[in-house]
Amino acid sequence: MTSTEFESIRVHRRDAVATIELHRPEALNAWTPDMGREILAAVHGASADPDVRAILFVGAGRAFSAGADVKVPRELTPEGDPDLHTRLDEIYNPIVAEIRRAPKPVIAAVQGASAGLGFSLALACDLVIAAESAYFLLAFVHIAVMPDGGATFNLPARIGYGRAAELAMLGERLPAAKALDWGVVNAVHPDDELRAAADALADRLAALPTVAIASMKEALGAAALRGLDDHMALEARLQQRHATTADYAEGVTAFKEKRKPRFLGR
Repeated sequence: MTSTEFESIRVHRRDAVATIELHRPEALNAWTPDMGREILAAVHGASADPDVRAILFVGAGRAFSAGADVKVPRELTPEGDPDLHTRLDEIYNPIVAEIRRAPKPVIAAVQGASAGLGFSLALACDLVIAAESAYFLLAFVHIAVMPDGGATFNLPARIGYGRAAELAMLGERLPAAKALDWGVVNAVHPDDELRAAADALADRLAALPTVAIASMKEALGAAALRGLDDHMALEARLQQRHATTADYAEGVTAFKEKRKPRFLGR
């Protein structure tokens, strides 16, 4: 096995499988812009490497990823408002696009929380398996913004509008068992068996005819891929509209103060 060390992720090569490990366990693998840039570089490298025939995402510690790290201050627009779209346009959305266009299968193995951008990352993958204790969460509504990172595109494609609207609008946890029933994940395993199951699945996919798998992936996602970039750009534009709302300011403040927000609808 070979490994490459970044600051916030680890990339391991074992035979024909590249494993990208989100590695900020002290922060539940919450994303910073620098971490996003590292993920993008790692996915691009694995996608372009002809010796890599499957890509596996895992999270270090007790969570897959808690989403964007809200402790990282937002940049400001020229008008002085919080910039909610540039990181999406320049870092996070390109990760989703790179995964969807990778000519090889991409798997996510989820333990603990898969929230926000962490959920968006899992949804971008071809196959998702989860630990029994895992849960999925789109908590954006609690800070008065909307899901992004392709979530409003990929989630309805997996489970339909009604269930996607329920997850997005109510912002409630989706436990692993229910995620399996709804079609968010492909399999659920006992917590202590998840990594072995993930490695076995990645090995199995890596041993299959890679060009044929790539063709299947392209054909299965052809109609969707034609609209993905435009949709993620729409998400980013819509996200920015929340920057000036009183509810967004209240949501962020309430989150930091660990209290229930009091939204006014404006």
